[in-house]
Amino acid sequence: MTKDNIQKILEKVTGIKNPEVDFASDSKFGDYSSNICLRNKDLDPQKIANEINGKDLQFSAKVVGKFINFWLKKNILVDNLIQIEEKKGDYGKSEILTGQKYLIEHTSPNPNKALHLGHLRNNVTGMAIANMWEFLGCNVTRDCIDNNRGIAIAKLMWGYLKYANKDGKQDLDINYWFNHQNEWQTSEELGVRPDKFVDDLYVKGSEDFKNSEIEAKVRQLVVDWEAEDKAVWALWEKVLEYSYEGQNLTLKRLGNKWDKVWHEHEHYKKGKEFVQKGLKKGIFKVGEKGAIVTDLSKYNLPDTVVIKSDGTALYITQDLSLTELKKKTFNPDKIFWVIGPEQSLALKQMFAVCEQLGIIKYEDCIHLAYGYMSLKGKVKMSSREGTVIYIDDLLDEAKRKVNNILQSSDFNDQEKEIISEKVGIGAVKYSILKVSRLQDVSFDLKESISLEGNSGPYIQYTVARCNSVVSKGRTLKPEYKVRNPKDLRVPNLEELQEEELAILRKLSQFTEIISIAAKSYSPNILCEYLYSLASKYNTFYNKHKIIKSENETFRILLTKGTGQVLKNGLNLLGISVPEKM
Repeated sequence: MTKDNIQKILEKVTGIKNPEVDFASDSKFGDYSSNICLRNKDLDPQKIANEINGKDLQFSAKVVGKFINFWLKKNILVDNLIQIEEKKGDYGKSEILTGQKYLIEHTSPNPNKALHLGHLRNNVTGMAIANMWEFLGCNVTRDCIDNNRGIAIAKLMWGYLKYANKDGKQDLDINYWFNHQNEWQTSEELGVRPDKFVDDLYVKGSEDFKNSEIEAKVRQLVVDWEAEDKAVWALWEKVLEYSYEGQNLTLKRLGNKWDKVWHEHEHYKKGKEFVQKGLKKGIFKVGEKGAIVTDLSKYNLPDTVVIKSDGTALYITQDLSLTELKKKTFNPDKIFWVIGPEQSLALKQMFAVCEQLGIIKYEDCIHLAYGYMSLKGKVKMSSREGTVIYIDDLLDEAKRKVNNILQSSDFNDQEKEIISEKVGIGAVKYSILKVSRLQDVSFDLKESISLEGNSGPYIQYTVARCNSVVSKGRTLKPEYKVRNPKDLRVPNLEELQEEELAILRKLSQFTEIISIAAKSYSPNILCEYLYSLASKYNTFYNKHKIIKSENETFRILLTKGTGQVLKNGLNLLGISVPEKM
């Protein structure tokens, strides 16, 4: 990477280890800039620049005040453009994470409801980060935890048992249901999505749970489930089947990927074994009324209960066994959890206990938190109260609005369907990812589908524009590959226009941008880059003739390279690109 090369030369010339080098804040100050002389006032910036310029390098140095700015040479920029043409979808890949194994847990929805906005941000964030890691050579495993047991699922079971009877009969015991299952409604008969079917029943079950008598019955379902009662397990499997079927429809639409799904019922008992081991080793202590408590003083963390006084396990208890399963199964170098910020303390406590138990080092456990998401003008969501904003409803609305825009176009109905689906989903995803991961998102649908400004459709449209220009080009055939700058028919590299150079310089940054975004877990950095590149291309497009121009071959290749890099970047964000718009 160019930044690495500049750092090596600066280190060699000055003797200072790891000198700071960043992208220049403004293109008029070059491609890169270093404040090494600002931090080390005895250094002479002009002397350093002269020594660098005396070497045959890919860049030149200029001094502005105490800063040393670096400019990539124009032939290097054109050579990079040729690399894009040759590598196509692989352009931007590197091997900086080759040999690393990462495991990332993302989008772990409870199977008692349809997926809502909170799940959406989790999914698009986790998938984008994992995609970037893989692009850099990392061996990535994507997993999730299926919290398929406990009181929340019991509320759903109760809701189904009581409210889904076709004749409206209530107070029917579970054994009656087991022997008369055809007397209960199905989502198909009602004409509703299976996940929304269970969502409604969960809300009703949660409302019933406020009644102490019903609460006792629901809790008994949990006890009977743990005792592996045949009828209770049959009901449990029935409601989960509805939930999985519906949630998978949404996840498929989003392009979700999991390599492993951990089901809670398969490992939840093992957590208590860790607690007993820890108690013998002195890692845990017995607290008031017999509860077993952590000792996290050396981590500067408050202690937490791992086994309640009544012997009941908690989520941290199960997470200990699950983390060991992850480590033993995949042996990752680092494990990441994409989970909301409200779980930050609980996760730190769990990471610390894992280290105490010898499962994994604390520093190799990383919580990738993200900000809250809401719609403009909407109150905070609560699935338990039935005020959910579903992912599919949001995607459908975005798709509908895009489709309305397309009505005046020449596309046929099938093309409108494909384009509106890709653009609608892309608009929603980009609106989430362009915001810094820890910042709250107030989603604005109108802004998200705009073809102007920093939006997914704007970048998708730029790709479609590039495709259109290339298809009209007469001199650059699909199989033609330019292997020498002389073939580009540029009379003189010094005659390249300012707008052309701006695009070339931006294209040269792509590989480094992915590295920065991936290592900082910040997809918004890639979004900012793609928007900037698209803007620079559109400025060029509006100012200069391409087809039948003197430099037609070069300008078509520049267009093709821009479209390819934009497409590569959008793919990493999980955003599909229509060939035309």
